[in-house]
Amino acid sequence: MGISAKLIEECKRKLVLAKGELLNRVKEARANLVDEDKGGDEADQTVRVLAEAEFLNMQDRLRSQLMEIESALSRIEGGSFGLCEETEEPIEADRLLAIPWTRLSIEGAEIRESMNKRYAR
Repeated sequence: MGISAKLIEECKRKLVLAKGELLNRVKEARANLVDEDKGGDEADQTVRVLAEAEFLNMQDRLRSQLMEIESALSRIEGGSFGLCEETEEPIEADRLLAIPWTRLSIEGAEIRESMNKRYAR
């Protein structure tokens, strides 16, 4: 049982939308950071440093998610979209619709999580 073309198209549409939203968030956050005044007293400068650190953390998360989205779009093009990297079985349709960039089925995620716990000790 493979993944239907209709499901793949819906996931691709969601991935492209999510990619656009992420890129807009990055652009908006960067514009907000650049607009801030560089003067001020020590408290203002501390707040600005904290805001910059938060911005960098957010950028890191967005970059990571963007890479996952790009990878999913690449898997669509390559024909391997919707297959669990752990079990090599099709990922559940509901899961793909909720998280179209996912690489793991629920079972695969559980396997990976138990492996991570086992080796984290």
